[in-house]
Amino acid sequence: MSLLLILTIVLPLAASLLIMAGADPRRTSLGAAVVNLALSLALFFGYDRTAGGWQFVSEWKILPKLGIDMTLGADGLTLVMILLATLVTVSALWVAPKVEKYNGLYHVSLLFISAGVIGAFASLDVLFLYSFHELALIPTFLMIGIWGTGDRQAAAWKATIYLGLGSFILLIGLIALYISIPAGHRTLDLRQLDQLAASGVLHPSALIYLILLVGFGSLVSLFPFHSWAPGAYACAPAPAAMLHAGVLKKFGLYGLIRIALPLFPDAMQELNGLLLLLVIGNILYIGYVTVSQKRLDWTIGYSSVMHMGYIFLGLASLNLIGVSGAALLMFAHGLSVAAAFALCGEIRRRTGTLEYSELGGLARTAPVLGLLFGFAAMASLGLPGFANFAGEVLVFFGATASGPAMILPVVVGVWGVVISAIYMLRAYRNVFWGPVIPRWESVADIGSGAKWAVILLLLPLMIAGFYPQFILKMAGTALPH
Repeated sequence: MSLLLILTIVLPLAASLLIMAGADPRRTSLGAAVVNLALSLALFFGYDRTAGGWQFVSEWKILPKLGIDMTLGADGLTLVMILLATLVTVSALWVAPKVEKYNGLYHVSLLFISAGVIGAFASLDVLFLYSFHELALIPTFLMIGIWGTGDRQAAAWKATIYLGLGSFILLIGLIALYISIPAGHRTLDLRQLDQLAASGVLHPSALIYLILLVGFGSLVSLFPFHSWAPGAYACAPAPAAMLHAGVLKKFGLYGLIRIALPLFPDAMQELNGLLLLLVIGNILYIGYVTVSQKRLDWTIGYSSVMHMGYIFLGLASLNLIGVSGAALLMFAHGLSVAAAFALCGEIRRRTGTLEYSELGGLARTAPVLGLLFGFAAMASLGLPGFANFAGEVLVFFGATASGPAMILPVVVGVWGVVISAIYMLRAYRNVFWGPVIPRWESVADIGSGAKWAVILLLLPLMIAGFYPQFILKMAGTALPH
């Protein structure tokens, strides 16, 4: 039994109980998050890459006759995602303000999102992988509806309906997968499912893969199941947007890597044309929609949706290079979009608006804020030196190596990089450059706490950008060769 891995899930829940019992919300939640980051680093550097496979395994029998056990474990990809989750959690709680209404519940909700997503990544049983994700979704809806801005009620309900339906479809797919396993071999353990598929015992139909693709895709904002995401992120409090867009949305991609790639290789090959069509929609259609936005929060929200297309393109390549690029891009996008939403929240807090028409020249009055946003923007558009660039290059190489059918998606992906540069540079110019609008002449620069919270996200982005093997060697231990 691995106590460290268990603690990464239990610690945020324990901190939540302490807050509900009267402990200081900010100190308790941030302290627990910092300890959790230390635990994730200990797991990350304590993983034996030479041995590979699942390590730090703990198991509790729940329904052994049905093959349902609560099993936790981690391989390289799991630990990369847990590291992402703990980094973003610390940053989100660091920038979280003291709210006037239900301050304790605000921090408890953030801790529950973190615990849920870490539990989902660490679960080796498909049922608990699904259940932990649902645990993280509920506080997300609450945070948008209670502490959000703009038309927050509509955004919360839309996200609830879309994600609720997506989760229901996903559950149907997982049940169908379980039923498709021959009697006597039925299990929900990912390790045993991989063995059944490798031995030829398991032959799930392409229809089950399609159901799982729709379910997981809805949670990831795959085109055309994406319209819930930009509004939800724009209306959500910055820490909630950081955790959901940066970490929780990666659950669907993680699930496809864990379940679809090893169990449905033939179905993925058969339906790859459909997935590529949806990828083009994510990159091209959503990219042009992003260019047309007139608010910074909506630009970042749509940008997050668009960049999911690149990760799906890596999965659609069906080779190690492309899938490795997708894994690196999951890590990179999570950090960069979380940094962008953190800075977006700081701008909103100082100006009360995110309309491009009302902003301008903030780099003169808030130079550190402008510099940090410039780094986040450059990472988002894939500038060399950031992990986003390395991930996108691998995705393009992997897709190109898959054959002539990938030429059009790759061309669209390269054009999407140009589109990304257009909307991110436009956002940077409209908010931070040009003459200072008189009403912003006295705007305060970013505080030291928020500054270091964003640096905490940007630093790993640059480390993995200059040395992507830092992530690729870990994730590669879990990816099919």
